[in-house]
Amino acid sequence: MKKKTIPVEFVYQVFALIISIIIVHAVYVSVVRPSATEVLEQQAIEAANNPDYIRERSTWVLIKDLEQEACFVLMFWALAIMGYKGREILRERDLLDIDLVPIAEGMRILPEDTREFARQIEALPDDHQNMLLPRSLKNFL
Repeated sequence: MKKKTIPVEFVYQVFALIISIIIVHAVYVSVVRPSATEVLEQQAIEAANNPDYIRERSTWVLIKDLEQEACFVLMFWALAIMGYKGREILRERDLLDIDLVPIAEGMRILPEDTREFARQIEALPDDHQNMLLPRSLKNFL
């Protein structure tokens, strides 16, 4: 019986989410919210001193709320997932350059030949065997 393992991609995504939450929240606590509070206090002082004062929009004030913080967390998490997927696609593409089943053009494969070709695919490292091309070839052979 094969031992069940947690997929690497799932673990990566969970840790990417946790790291994204920690980093974004740290930036919000140390930079964004204090800056927004400072801008709002400055504007309140100006408005109290000058009745014609028009408050200017500040980026700090716009992004200080929890909803915007959650959006930044999700954005960085999505970017981390897209980076992981992009790396996997590049690995899959590199595998396309390898001649996994060396067959001359027009050559026929007989049923007794398939075992030899399947062994060549099975000789690949485990991380390569789980990729799309080797799995497809093993199913066809």
